[in-house]
Amino acid sequence: MLELVKWNPLDEMVTFGDRLGRLFEGSLFPALDEEFAISEWRPVVDIYENDDNFVIKADLPGVDKDHIEVDFKDGVLSLKGERSYENEVKEERFYRKERAYGKFQRSFTLPVDVDPEKIKAEFKDGVLKVEIPKPEEKKPKKITVH
Repeated sequence: MLELVKWNPLDEMVTFGDRLGRLFEGSLFPALDEEFAISEWRPVVDIYENDDNFVIKADLPGVDKDHIEVDFKDGVLSLKGERSYENEVKEERFYRKERAYGKFQRSFTLPVDVDPEKIKAEFKDGVLKVEIPKPEEKKPKKITVH
């Protein structure tokens, strides 16, 4: 499956800065890191298939189930939601902030002939699991040799 992702050049700069910063035990762009951590994040996903389904698993720790949306339109499955910033600790008491907060959206192109009524989504222990049944003609068929 192909993934539709809006490209953000700052993502690459932060990733590069973070990798380089690890060599020196700190980020080269701390202000930029904190801004990204609070304003935008992209949950990581695993996408795989089994005999009957395409499966998407997204890590969404700290996200309330009521703040997650799963939509299917024009062959694209979208995961949307928000993880709220918890302001239980005063800013001056932080040593490091690495957890990301804010709204997220991930989109994935699915086979055109998927039946949206059969898509199932389950959220358990901070992991969203979406199962998309394969259309009949996409399932592997065993042929008996005579």
